[in-house]
Amino acid sequence: MIVGEQFLLLPGPTPVPERIVRAMSKPVINHRGPEFKEILGEVTEGVKKVYRTSHNVLIYPASGTGGLEAAVVNFISPGDRVLAISIGVFGDRFARIAAEFGAVVDKIDFPWGQAADPQIIRDKITRDVNHEIKAILVTHNETSTGVCNDIKSLRQAVGEHPALFIVDAVSGLAAADLDMDEWNLDVVVSGSQKAFMIPPGLSFMAFNDRALAVYDQNCNHRYYWDIRAGLNYLDKGQNPFTPPISLYYGLREALQMMLEEGLENILQRHLGYRRLVREAVKAMGLDLLAADANASPALTSVIAPAGMGANRIRRAMQEEFNIVMAGGQQRLDDVIFRIGHLGYVRELDLLSVLAALEITLIKLGYPMEPGVGAKKAQEILLKIHNN
Repeated sequence: MIVGEQFLLLPGPTPVPERIVRAMSKPVINHRGPEFKEILGEVTEGVKKVYRTSHNVLIYPASGTGGLEAAVVNFISPGDRVLAISIGVFGDRFARIAAEFGAVVDKIDFPWGQAADPQIIRDKITRDVNHEIKAILVTHNETSTGVCNDIKSLRQAVGEHPALFIVDAVSGLAAADLDMDEWNLDVVVSGSQKAFMIPPGLSFMAFNDRALAVYDQNCNHRYYWDIRAGLNYLDKGQNPFTPPISLYYGLREALQMMLEEGLENILQRHLGYRRLVREAVKAMGLDLLAADANASPALTSVIAPAGMGANRIRRAMQEEFNIVMAGGQQRLDDVIFRIGHLGYVRELDLLSVLAALEITLIKLGYPMEPGVGAKKAQEILLKIHNN
């Protein structure tokens, strides 16, 4: 029987550091009192630093999907024409949420495993001479495929078109580069259970004054997600509704850890993890779903050897080593397995997982020399540490 904690190598939820676990064990306080007011102000400013924005930030007691719904109901009215850019499951989800709330969605689908092409978006926007498109929805980091969109280039492709540029950065923020103000992004949504290193339950939505002006003309239905209520209560140091106080303790500690490491160092660490995992997997002779040019720093999608089945590999990894990896979704079910390497994942975790993957593949009949992937990972780590 396997004992001890699991090796959680998912694209979320991610491992929670002991510092954060201890912080979350503090006694619950009055969410309308001065102590919580201080915490709320501190974490709101901290999240702004991660977004690299001076604009509004609201924190919702919700998963990332709740944050996406908040973006839709506050900034898109029924009947608005919306351009949704999809490169996988979560791009499709964002488009569906908009449609459920009355938007007329025009979705551009790119092949799974590829990033969105800025030129195609530029051509589409250029043809909208009457500015009928009111919002553009795009995913920063598509965890279903392991592909990261070039948000900066996509935003530049839109140019001066007045549509709001709304980004799902639930899994991308603080793992892949994103600069909300510098890139002129109007609304950006992210979540707690990814690079922020705390359990699921909080989503963050940042929005600029241009988006706030659109909100003032918005006629969609909303109550729990209403940003005006959120902003009014934020002025008083409160949430409109009861917040998960323990998660706020965790968020405060997580932001302190992120400040200590430095955002640029965090981004470089994730790029190093991407290189380590991808090169090790290639050395094993396995194929990757995403090309190097648009591969995610948050996770790696690996195509299972022919006839073996990705789910069989995942099941063996968990049964033998207590290592949990993600499977493929929808059309990629049993085709790929996904190795998460965002948030509180350490180099030793990745070395262990890669070594265990080699053992698992060999036991399942995959012809491979033991140690080739682990050796490549060690070589890359030596280069990283010597730089």
